[in-house]
Amino acid sequence: MTISVRDLQVHLATNHVLRGIDFTIEPGELVAVLGPNGCGKSTLLRMVAGLETITSGEISIGGRVVNTLEPRERDIAMVFQNYALYPHM
Repeated sequence: MTISVRDLQVHLATNHVLRGIDFTIEPGELVAVLGPNGCGKSTLLRMVAGLETITSGEISIGGRVVNTLEPRERDIAMVFQNYALYPHM
């Protein structure tokens, strides 16, 4: 299933958290999101999974725009390197 992100923008108050993010992940591709602390990696993944709201842009999974779908309706998951974001696990 193809995952596409087009012109993803996220603003919190007056801060641009993510700006102009574009990518496509084709079936069978393995993707790693790398960057320094605080650059928006986890925010990006949470947006694709539906756990955070985007300001503008489009996220599509399998050719279907999922911007307004609940996380359970997206049929997607993410795995973190460690439990830093989920210390109760």
